[in-house]
Amino acid sequence: MKKIKACPPQLIEESDFTKEDTWRIFRIMSEFVDGFEVLSKVGKAVSLFGSARTKRDSKFYKQAEEVAYHIAKAGYAVITGSGPGTMEAANKGTQRAGGHSIGLNIQLPCEQKPNQFVDTILGFRYFFVRKVMFVKYAKAFVIMPGGYGTLDEFFEAITLIQTRRILRFPVILFNSQYWKPLLGWLKETVLAYGNINKDDLDIFILVDEPKEVAQAIKKFYATAKIKKEVVKS
Repeated sequence: MKKIKACPPQLIEESDFTKEDTWRIFRIMSEFVDGFEVLSKVGKAVSLFGSARTKRDSKFYKQAEEVAYHIAKAGYAVITGSGPGTMEAANKGTQRAGGHSIGLNIQLPCEQKPNQFVDTILGFRYFFVRKVMFVKYAKAFVIMPGGYGTLDEFFEAITLIQTRRILRFPVILFNSQYWKPLLGWLKETVLAYGNINKDDLDIFILVDEPKEVAQAIKKFYATAKIKKEVVKS
């Protein structure tokens, strides 16, 4: 297996502006304001996550493109981190479907450039502000095969749902073969030790076909609407 060259470790150089915590607050506020203003006009959207290291000839790249294609055809905008790999594939699939493709770019020591398939680009310096945008304006999270960043977004979402800090929404893991070891560990170790409840494993769902992602999102909201009507009646 070819070893992927990692970004060389280095410190992020800070300007005089960011050395004072009081002044840093204004930069954080500006990122929130810009994000809210732009994304509030997008309408219903789905945030899709996956590895930036996914190669264009990889099956994961092709699957991400198809997943996003069907999501866009279902009437949702697609939000990614705007970078290469899975993010590029998803933005490409969205564009192919005639949908609205959004990229939330992050400033890194090794600069990440937005891919060519993004329609709307927002830049962020702070990861936590960017993560709020992924959650706040998403009707669903789609978790494709990925690494630390992808896992971070997955666990962030299910933690917020578990602790009832946000309303429940679809969190979809794609590709059972890739996620099977993680799910096995959650059941056989984390659950076995009593660190989560059995119901916590129902917060997310697992699918294997690109079409199933959009279908799962539709089913979730159709069921939620029926339940709401029953409660009202």
